[in-house]
Amino acid sequence: MDLFEEVVRMRRAGLRGALATIVHTNGSIPSYESSRMLVREDGSTEGTVGGGCVEADVWAAAKEVMSKEAPRKMVFNLNEEASYDNGLICGGTLEVFVEPILPQPVIYLWGGGHISMAIANAAYPVGFAITVIDDREAFANAQRFPMAQEIFTSFEDAFEKIKPNGSSYLVIVTRGHKEDMRVLAWAVRTGARYVGMIGSRRKVHSVYKVLENEGYRPEEFQNVHAPIGLEIGALAPEEIAISIVAELIAVRRNAGSPDHKKMKLGSQPAVVS
Repeated sequence: MDLFEEVVRMRRAGLRGALATIVHTNGSIPSYESSRMLVREDGSTEGTVGGGCVEADVWAAAKEVMSKEAPRKMVFNLNEEASYDNGLICGGTLEVFVEPILPQPVIYLWGGGHISMAIANAAYPVGFAITVIDDREAFANAQRFPMAQEIFTSFEDAFEKIKPNGSSYLVIVTRGHKEDMRVLAWAVRTGARYVGMIGSRRKVHSVYKVLENEGYRPEEFQNVHAPIGLEIGALAPEEIAISIVAELIAVRRNAGSPDHKKMKLGSQPAVVS
């Protein structure tokens, strides 16, 4: 199997993994420089970096690399480590670089208005794929969103066909409260990595209360980013877009998010706008 073709297949399928590569060798080792091993999220592997305890340690590190989404370099001194006495004491040293294989993050823009356009223009250059959903064809089209990989002009169609996963970012910026609430009700019960909804704290609070009356549990909203975006005093659509994309990048890079961006069901809005 060609490991690079498998990496491409995995990314397109929304799967995660880690690629381990021997980047430096010295002396006698059980493999050769540039040997590679691909570790999938389910623990299965392709290729090899030498077998034995070295490979077991690399496999374990690969799981951590996937979880933290950060690369790691490992150094094995085979002539000194008694723990590698598994046919691997060859009198050499090798360095292994383990890097995460992650699907391309996709932003699903629920709404095709001017703020969505600004978000798409800011997010696409930093590596996010773009999908747009709006039931108005005049707003959801390739002329307004030339970078979009997919465009839906029906909310029902989008609800049915979109299957959010750990690389999905759902950004709710529709034209009104009713549509926002409808999308949020669907979004919080998906596997999306990020769910964010635009609006004031009063709006967010009222949406949560309505959904509570419809049977939603408070914990279903604990990870919703609302109001959406970082607090930078943004006013213009382009500024609002920058605050939102900055928050998406923070989530993507595991940099955390300010606690005040998440409102719990039943809490009172602190700011009215």
